[in-house]
Amino acid sequence: MAAWQTDSSDFDDEHDGDSLREECGVFGIYGHPDAAAITALGLHALQHRGQEAAGITSFDEGRFHSERRLGLVGDHFSKASTIERLPGRSAIGHTRYSTTGETILRNVQPLFAELQTGGFAVAHNGNLSNGLTLRRKLIGDGAIFQATSDTEVILHLVARSRRNRFIDRFTDALSQVEGAYAFVGMTNKKLIGARDPLGIRPLVLGELDGCPILTSETCALDIIGARHVRDVANGEVVVIGPDGIDSQRPFPALRARPCLFEYVYFSRPDSVVGGQNVYEVRKRIGATLAAESPVEADVVVPVPDSGVPAAIGFSQASGIPYELGIIRNHYVGRTFIQPTQSVRELGVRLKHSANRAVIEGRRVVLVDDSIVRGTTSRKIVAMVREAGATEVHFRIACPPIKYADYYGIDMPSQDKLIAARMSVDEMRDYLGVDSLAFLSIDGLYRALGHPGRNDSMPQFTDHYFTGEYPTPITDHLGEASKQISLLAEAG
Repeated sequence: MAAWQTDSSDFDDEHDGDSLREECGVFGIYGHPDAAAITALGLHALQHRGQEAAGITSFDEGRFHSERRLGLVGDHFSKASTIERLPGRSAIGHTRYSTTGETILRNVQPLFAELQTGGFAVAHNGNLSNGLTLRRKLIGDGAIFQATSDTEVILHLVARSRRNRFIDRFTDALSQVEGAYAFVGMTNKKLIGARDPLGIRPLVLGELDGCPILTSETCALDIIGARHVRDVANGEVVVIGPDGIDSQRPFPALRARPCLFEYVYFSRPDSVVGGQNVYEVRKRIGATLAAESPVEADVVVPVPDSGVPAAIGFSQASGIPYELGIIRNHYVGRTFIQPTQSVRELGVRLKHSANRAVIEGRRVVLVDDSIVRGTTSRKIVAMVREAGATEVHFRIACPPIKYADYYGIDMPSQDKLIAARMSVDEMRDYLGVDSLAFLSIDGLYRALGHPGRNDSMPQFTDHYFTGEYPTPITDHLGEASKQISLLAEAG
C-alpha cells in the first residue's frame, strides 16, 4: 500500500532504514455481533505487518462507522469506548506502514466513499505498480483525491466504472491495476476479498461461529479461536453475503507466485502460509544454510528476533550449540531523539545488547534473515567483537538483496542496497567479519520443498534477488532492468 508525498519526508527508521518492512495487514468479518471487537483482536495479531497506524470500519443499521488512529492497535482499540463507537455485525480493519512520506491520518485505512451504488470501505495490503500513473490520469480527468495512498485509486476506478452491479464495478477496477494486492472491502450488504492474479500478497479465508473472515495471516484467526478454511486463491474475488460465499475468477488463470519474503521475514512464525508453517520453513532455511556454508565455530547466535528460527535450524544441522548471545529490548519505541553523532552511533544498543557470558572467548556464527543497507549489521558485528568474540562468521538466511521492490515491501532504492553495490568479499570487509555467506536462491527454494528455482517458470516472486519482476511496473520503468509480462506468463 503505497503513499506518495512530494512536499516532505518523515524518514525516521529505527535502524537507519536498515530493515525490511511489510506495509499492511487486513482483517474483515461478516455477520458477527462482536464484529468490531473481533476485528481489533485480529489486528493485534497482525501488528507486525504495520505499526504506524490502524483503523476499523463497521456497518450497522444503514450507517458506516469508522475509527482511524495513528499508532499501535493497542493504543486505541483496546478501549471499550472506541469499540462501542463501531456497532454492527460486519467490520473490516487495517494495520499500516507507509512506503514514503509522512504518516498522516487521511492515509489511514480503511478508506471510505459514498458511491452511486452505496457506501464502500476498503483496506489494502500491497502496492499497485501503476497506481501513480492511474492517479495522474484520474486527476487529469477531474477526480479529486483526499489521500496520497494508492488504495484511493481503487475507489475512483469503482466510482467511474460503467458496470451496473457493484461487484462488476469492483472487478472492472481490478482489471485496470498492476502489481500486488490483497483487498478486503465492505458494502452495506457484503464483505469482499480479492487477491492479485499471481497471489503475491497473502489473503486467507477463515470462519468463527459460522461467520466468514478474511485476513492476511492465519495467526489472526488463531488469536480469536477461528478456523482456517483455506487460502484465497491467486486472482480470486470472494463475495460474502446473506446467501453465503461466492467465489469468482474474473481474470485469466495464472500460476501462483507468492512473495518469498513472507516465508523469510514478514509473516509471523506461527502462521501457515501456502500450507506451510512459517517457523518450520525458517528452520529448514537455517539447516540448508548450514549445509551450503559450513564453518568451524563454538556457538550459533541469532540476530533477534527475525533470525531466531533460522539460527535454530543452523545449530541443529551443524551441531554447533545455539545460544542467545544478543538480547533484544522489546520496550524501545521506534523514535529516539539523537542530538549528537556519538549518541546516534549508540542507537543500535537501544534494541540489541551483547550477552558477554555467551560470546567472550568464542568463535561466533551470527545468523540473520537478511542484510539490506548493512549499517545495522556492521554495528552488531562490532558489538559482538567488543563483547570478546575471537571470530565472527555471518550467515544470512536468504540470497543477497540486489533489486528494489514495487509490490508492497518498504525497501530502499537499489543504490542503497549493499549487495547491489558490493561483492560478497567487499561486504565481508565492510561488515568486519571473518567470513560471510548467503543462502543460495536454489537453497531457498529447496527449503520450501522444491528441487530448486525453475528459471523458465519461477515458483515464487523473487525479483529482489533476481531482478525478474513478475508484472509490469509502469510507475518505475526507468528503475528496473528486467521485466516479465503477465501476458507472457499467461502464455
